[in-house]
Amino acid sequence: MVPSRFNTIVERKKVSSLKIGFFDSGLGGVTVLSEALRRLPNENFVYMADTLHVPYGTKTPQEVLGYVKASVQTILKEDIKALVIACNTATSIAVAELRKEYKFPIIGMEPAVKPAVEMNRANGKRVLVLATPLTLKQSGYAALVSRVDDHGSVDSLPLPELVQYCEQLNFDRTELFNYFNHKLSSFNLDVYGTVVLGCTHYPFYKEILRELLPSHIQLIDGSQGTVKRLKQVLSERNLLAAPLTTGQLQEGHVTFLCTSQDKAYVYKMERALEIYAEHEKIYL
Repeated sequence: MVPSRFNTIVERKKVSSLKIGFFDSGLGGVTVLSEALRRLPNENFVYMADTLHVPYGTKTPQEVLGYVKASVQTILKEDIKALVIACNTATSIAVAELRKEYKFPIIGMEPAVKPAVEMNRANGKRVLVLATPLTLKQSGYAALVSRVDDHGSVDSLPLPELVQYCEQLNFDRTELFNYFNHKLSSFNLDVYGTVVLGCTHYPFYKEILRELLPSHIQLIDGSQGTVKRLKQVLSERNLLAAPLTTGQLQEGHVTFLCTSQDKAYVYKMERALEIYAEHEKIYL
């Protein structure tokens, strides 16, 4: 039976009323959300930060799994049609378990090692992955590197303190330059062609890294690939929201939540999104 035009409109309204959930331990996932707002302008979003337990990068895998599962239970109250785990650490630990429990699409993140290696094939340069200690310790990360790194060209550097800088919205140039110079002091940066930002908090510091790193080094993170995958999955399942009136786009709306129910942190998330979106306009 061919659906009537009325039924089609009803179904479209239903899909348009559902939200896309985003989850991270704190502010970092805002960098992925910003990309989603740009590429999916008709969608509405709910963003949950686990402020009671941030940062995840220094916790045990068992702790992180429990935190993520509890937070997802809260997000489910918001009528979501898909969920993005906008955290590399949470993805590596919890995404497989979540996909067993829920039928809606769940999009995870992993450090953008594969595209970074491919970018350097022609020039023979190395790849440096910056991530949290827990991400780098996970078997999934080791398996990813083993799968794509044919020539042993990938090195890793944990930067746990950078999450805290971001959570404080600390962009003090002198302090951050000193921090990065100290952390990178043992690396010969001339041999690297790409630096991977393997934590969603880290792209907040792309501008500082661009100034500090040699000009030949490219920066890459997983936001674009994650949102591209999200859009593809929504399209395949007929879950993309469309404007109800041709030519009139709905403006994406974001509902911010946090496990501590701290209104000040909700404002901080809103401010972080503004800061990052404005920063990204410079490089689009």
